[in-house]
Amino acid sequence: MLEVFHFCTGGKQLLTPQPRLRTGFFSILDSSMLTPSTIKEACTSVGVAKYGRPIRLDEKIKVDIIVIGSVAVDPKTGARLGKGEGFAELEYGMLRYMGAIDDSTPVVTSVHDQQLVDDIPIEKLLIHDVPVDIICTPTQVIFTNTSIPKPQGIYWDKLSPEKLGQIRILRELKSKIEQETGQKLPTGPSEKLPPTARRKR
Repeated sequence: MLEVFHFCTGGKQLLTPQPRLRTGFFSILDSSMLTPSTIKEACTSVGVAKYGRPIRLDEKIKVDIIVIGSVAVDPKTGARLGKGEGFAELEYGMLRYMGAIDDSTPVVTSVHDQQLVDDIPIEKLLIHDVPVDIICTPTQVIFTNTSIPKPQGIYWDKLSPEKLGQIRILRELKSKIEQETGQKLPTGPSEKLPPTARRKR
């Protein structure tokens, strides 16, 4: 949560997702509303829920930069690997749907130098995989100049019924779009979801 701390102490607003989108969508943390005694707590998932303001899917916001987690990242191509759960991609897709971000919004990841790799095959990336523009490590800042296309939104035909069942906000968004368009959105094939990684609070 180091990035959260820097945002909270830097006079900025931070848009942070609810953990695994279980309890909602995103919340906004406004550093001007925090005190020195509450900043440390605000840097936790519990603190975000306590001090953040939940936003709606129809809220008009603009995001200047995205910080995304990575297990491994290729500094030459900007290709990244996450934990395999797909939550970062869904969060990105929903922000695209809201119009909060576009192709020009920088995507940044913070990793250790040992997480830099050169063997992520671009041809095996999926349409919803999010590439990174900037990599920050303890020793360097790398601009990837990635040519990998960024996702344009949510790819409903890739979302399994199990994944939809796992995330209430996605079900609500799907229902909203179907009601507005009068058309039923596609659903992806069924899958067995991997166990979710545990996060420290």
